[in-house]
Amino acid sequence: MTGSKAQTIAMIGSGGAGVMTAAEILLRVAARAGYFGLMTKSFGPQIRGGEAAAFVTLSTSPVEIQGDRIDLLFAIDWNNAERFAGELNIASDALVISGLPGTNPPAIVTDHRPALVEINLKSLTRTHKGTRPNMVALGTVAGALGLPKDVVMELVDERLASKGEATMSQGRTAIGLGYIEAEGLDSMPLAPSEGAAPRWIISGNQAAGYGAMRGGVRFAAAYPITPATEILEWLAPRLQKAGGLLVQAEDELASINMIIGGSFGGAAVLTATSGPGLALMSESIGLAVAAEIPLLVIDVMRGGPSTGIPTKSEQSDLNIAVYGLHGDAPHVVTAPNSIADCLFTAQWSTHLAESMQVPVIMLSDQSFGQALGVVERPAELAFATRRLVVEAPAENYQRYAVTASGVSPMAIPGTPGGQYTADGLEHNETGIPSSGVEDHNRQLEKRLTKVTNFDYGDHWAQIEGDGPAAIITWGSTTGPVRQAMRRIDPHGERLRLISLRLISPAQPECLARALAGCERIMVVEQSQMAQFFGHLKAQFDLPSHADLYARPGPQPFRADEIAAKLEDWLS
Repeated sequence: MTGSKAQTIAMIGSGGAGVMTAAEILLRVAARAGYFGLMTKSFGPQIRGGEAAAFVTLSTSPVEIQGDRIDLLFAIDWNNAERFAGELNIASDALVISGLPGTNPPAIVTDHRPALVEINLKSLTRTHKGTRPNMVALGTVAGALGLPKDVVMELVDERLASKGEATMSQGRTAIGLGYIEAEGLDSMPLAPSEGAAPRWIISGNQAAGYGAMRGGVRFAAAYPITPATEILEWLAPRLQKAGGLLVQAEDELASINMIIGGSFGGAAVLTATSGPGLALMSESIGLAVAAEIPLLVIDVMRGGPSTGIPTKSEQSDLNIAVYGLHGDAPHVVTAPNSIADCLFTAQWSTHLAESMQVPVIMLSDQSFGQALGVVERPAELAFATRRLVVEAPAENYQRYAVTASGVSPMAIPGTPGGQYTADGLEHNETGIPSSGVEDHNRQLEKRLTKVTNFDYGDHWAQIEGDGPAAIITWGSTTGPVRQAMRRIDPHGERLRLISLRLISPAQPECLARALAGCERIMVVEQSQMAQFFGHLKAQFDLPSHADLYARPGPQPFRADEIAAKLEDWLS
């Protein structure tokens, strides 16, 4: 095979075989050698065992989504490989390496008729005591791609340094064995890189945590849940270094109430969860709406309903995020459109929560959260507006005074003269509970005004192209749509992309301007019940002839799938 602009590699094996570790080191080696890349993970819901697959796409240009086809597949073993039937889209000229000689690959592999090579991992690791099959596999794949051996050794040393010199030596030996095996393969080198540049290797979950901290978050409380747990793992030591704190609560109900208390005390706060946790939090989020207490809830969506598929992605929490609170409860819902955008959107969402004194729900998902990307260093951004706090309350302080913006100064506990009642009951302007018609209507209007009249600027959506046919999408569907558009309309003359970052409140005037001159519209989303399409029809003056392409997860959209759909739509 000859060098190409991008290559997609899959490494599969039983849970615990080490494919995730090998794939992550491969990505980091490529990044250090000057390449862009993306690593996505696929595994079963089991605590131990089961199946595991890592997909790594490497390129000389930024990578936002997994490649359409797998160019190189390394199977440490074939146990449960058939469970990846919908994900192993193997190219007909792919190289498949089996680590178990004499074991027939499943039909999902042989149906594609790729070149098959066998390497006896068991024999190699027995001969060289202490070496691990996944490190031999890493050396083989890196050698086949033409990645520099010294960089691989360097990364392995860094990964194993804490385990001592003996373990590091065994790792280097395993890598060397892999490079020897690669010498006999039909190599598939990457196109030459343009040299290393300052880049970040970051997951969507890490980016979300960092963005929230850049936005000012210093207190978090959460209960671990897949696929959001890595946000908490990343935040815990870093919040402490920044003078903040993360508390692992006993459940989701406790965590949402803890951050309400932290915010009432003056801190910028967050919790991270997934769909089942968000469902449990809905009553307390309503309390935060009524008491006008700012907070950020990051929902890393997974397949549902109920426990669903914890390790797979789907865009099916939109309805509960937008409409799932009791009563008329205005709040904000945002969504990043790339791994790197998880950073910006979390920072922006924190700014929105603090500025408007309102709960913000940010909808990320598993395909962002647990993916690892090599990205350009994000720009340093700052938002000037912070929480409106009263330093010296006047006599008869009115915490919920009706103002033109709907935002009224908040007294931090301990401020002399700033005492007030904050609970879930309707109240008058001072905070005293009231069931009066006038008080209820005035407070309802106040809470609605602050989210509908706020200036969200240009951040409400990302818009690309200027063609007469528009594709409206959101979240992780944006990457495949963008890539498909670039393939069939590289200059943006036929197509226009509108990816909403602000899901709610709706911005009908902004969308109308973005759609000016459009003759056709298609909505693309990953949910069976077309939740995004329904939301658009309810909140925007969407033409009745707007088309829809929606399907559920857990398999992510591929660019070739979207491109074929768009070509057919445009013809």
